[in-house]
Amino acid sequence: MSAHETEVTVRSYELDSFGHVNHAVFLNYFEFARFQTLEAAGFPPKALLAEGMGIHVVRVEVDYKREARLGQTLTIHTTAEQIRNSSMTLAQEARSDELLLARARVVVVWIGPDGRPTRIPDDVRAAL
Repeated sequence: MSAHETEVTVRSYELDSFGHVNHAVFLNYFEFARFQTLEAAGFPPKALLAEGMGIHVVRVEVDYKREARLGQTLTIHTTAEQIRNSSMTLAQEARSDELLLARARVVVVWIGPDGRPTRIPDDVRAAL
C-alpha cells in the first residue's frame, strides 16, 4: 500500500492558550490516521481485537514545523517505512495546503492473544 491519506479538521477544543493546535493533539491525529490506514488495508481494529491481536505503540518521534489553527483541514499521510518480525515503523506527515506541519515516526509492536509480541501476519505485511 502506498501512503494512505486521512483528513481531519481542527476543532476549537484542540487549541491551546495561544490559539493553535496543542502539540499533544497531533498525537491524536496521527493515531486516528493509523487506525484509518489499517481499516483501508482491510484490517479493521475490531477484527484484530476479535482475533486477540493488539498493536502497541512503543516509540514516537515528532518534529513540529508549523502551527495549525481552528477550522484548518489537515491531511495525514501514513506509510509503512519498515516492517520487521514483530514491529513496524510508520512514517506520518500532517500537511495543510501542501505545507508540512508535523512529521512523525512511530514504532508499533504486534501483540498476540498471549499478550506477547508476535510475528506480523503475512497478509498485513503484503497490504502495508
